[in-house]
Amino acid sequence: MSPMPLVIGPGGFFEAAWFTEYLSKTKNSLNATTHHIYDLGPGVDEHLIEKILNPSYLDQEAITFRSLKNVIKKSSTKAVSWVGESGGAYNSGRNLVSNAFVYSFWYLDQLGMSSVYDTKTYCRQSLIGGNYGLLNTTNFTPNPDYYSALIWRQLMGRKALFTSFSGTKKIRSYTHCARQSKGITVLLMNLDNTTTVVAKVELNNTFSLRHTKHMKSYKRETSQLPSDSNGEIQREEYHLTAKDGNLHSQTMLLNGNALQVNSMGDLPPIEPIHINSTEPITIAPHSIVFVHMRSVVVPACA
Repeated sequence: MSPMPLVIGPGGFFEAAWFTEYLSKTKNSLNATTHHIYDLGPGVDEHLIEKILNPSYLDQEAITFRSLKNVIKKSSTKAVSWVGESGGAYNSGRNLVSNAFVYSFWYLDQLGMSSVYDTKTYCRQSLIGGNYGLLNTTNFTPNPDYYSALIWRQLMGRKALFTSFSGTKKIRSYTHCARQSKGITVLLMNLDNTTTVVAKVELNNTFSLRHTKHMKSYKRETSQLPSDSNGEIQREEYHLTAKDGNLHSQTMLLNGNALQVNSMGDLPPIEPIHINSTEPITIAPHSIVFVHMRSVVVPACA
């Protein structure tokens, strides 16, 4: 027998009092509570990139996620939280911004932040259409956010872990149980245009994660990690940057190589570089780094 279709709603922008009443009246008939996000404002705004690269501006949307989580928790509903539609900048976004590399800072931050507040599904506006589509509207080749979504899907599991970064506020950090192993995957994004940040991952007593900024010196600790037969522990890193350092570029580089489909339309391989785990993580200016640590096993991911 085919599964029953899901009942989702209401869509629209979140308003706590209205959603509280809505959930009280839908009771157990609803599978998912949905809301829309266009937190960057209109696509014609000439300050979109300034908003995207401003950590204080990005943090504002956490209020919505936190509030909706609390509304659901206090209700008797069995519905889970979904972002039913989100394109960042409404009215079709902005050419060479919402379809360019710079938008992945906003998009991946949204995926990370929504997961922290127990959002189960995040629906992107759109696959094809407007300037915020994941595919180019002319030739249907992937825009940078398509690859960001693909790499997120391959590396980040469904369970989010508490993460904090000690240092510059220009680093955005999220951690999940890994999808491909029993380890963890860390996402680090550097919103700064000049500073290279060197960081290490520390596990505190409650097995949450802490990222510490080290610019000139760092302490290496590997006692909590098992060694392989060569005595070397490696991690997998995926460094995403814009072609020629141009944030408006519609070409994303993975570890220095352009992500482009071939003549047959096949997607390029998503391959990491392997780094000795005793080395710190380097996050270049205006770059995004996924770090898969197979050897770091915490109870929440076991």
